[in-house]
Formats: sequence, C-alpha cells, structure tokens
Amino acid sequence: MNKPPMNRVELLPVGGVDPDLLQDIQQRLPYVLRSSCGISEQVLDPQPSYHIERQQYHSSEILRRMQLRADKAWRLLGITEGDLYIPILKYVFGEAQVGGPCALVSLHRLRQEFYGLQPDRELLSERLLKECLHELGHTLDLRHCEDYRCAMASAHAVEWIDLREPKLCEACQRQLASRPASSR
Repeated sequence: MNKPPMNRVELLPVGGVDPDLLQDIQQRLPYVLRSSCGISEQVLDPQPSYHIERQQYHSSEILRRMQLRADKAWRLLGITEGDLYIPILKYVFGEAQVGGPCALVSLHRLRQEFYGLQPDRELLSERLLKECLHELGHTLDLRHCEDYRCAMASAHAVEWIDLREPKLCEACQRQLASRPASSR
C-alpha cells in the first residue's frame, strides 16, 4: 500500500456542503497548519448517523465511517451542515480522534442564522477555520488550551469560538514542534 504524502489534509464533504466554503478552507488552512490541503471528490452520506429522536447526527458514528477512508490522507477532515452531538452533550461543533487521522466539523451552529441573526459569510468562514484548526489540533494530540485566544481553547458556545484567534498559541506550537516529525 502506498503511503499518503506527508502533511496533507483532505477535506471530505459530509452531505451537501457549500463548495465555496470548502475552497476557502482549502486555501487558508495550509498557511496556519503548514500542510497541503485538498478537497475530496467523494461525499460521505451522513444519513446512517442521523438519530431521529434528537434530530441530530452522532459525530462519533460519522468519524468511525470516515476512518475507512483515512488511509488516503495524513489527516481527513469532514465538514458537514448537519447538527452534531455525542451522547453526553446536547451538541458539539466538532469531534476528532485524539492522535488519530480523522476530525469532523459542523457548520450548523457556526451560522448566524442558527441564532436568529442575519447571515454573515465572513464570520462563518472565520469560525469554520478556527474549528477546523481546533479539531485538527486534537488529531495531532493537542489538548484544550487555557489561553482563550488559542485555536485549541475549549468552546461550549459560539461566542467562545469568536474569541479565539485562527492560530495556535506559542505553547501549543512548542508542543507540536517537540513531537517527532512522523507524528505531526
């Protein structure tokens, strides 16, 4: 089996996702993460992970299905419009396999419209970038950071995402740099 090129993030649409948002992430992510980035031509159907009683998608189930496609990329980042949850929380903005190859981010609660506000494409794009960095950071074994401005800071509400910067703090960057190149 051929090994994938080092440090390539493959964006995987999970259901229908605005191609302009995917292209925006494809262009912006490499500058922050120092990796290449591509968009998969395949689309993962989220429906098998839909739970009608919650009217949400179980993110861990989607990650398990993504794992079957993960051998083709250094990191596989799913992006979905679906509202995500894990059983112990009402919702999540995303989920990742800590130290593993797969991460997933939802646009659902990143949109201003979810909160009854006017759409804001620029804000949505910024929030998406921050969440993508956050979940990819978990795949690189980073934990939640105490610096609220760091992309790795925990966020239980969208306002906390807005406080983050679209980059890792110096401490998180040092953590990544101290790891063997094969695990970054």
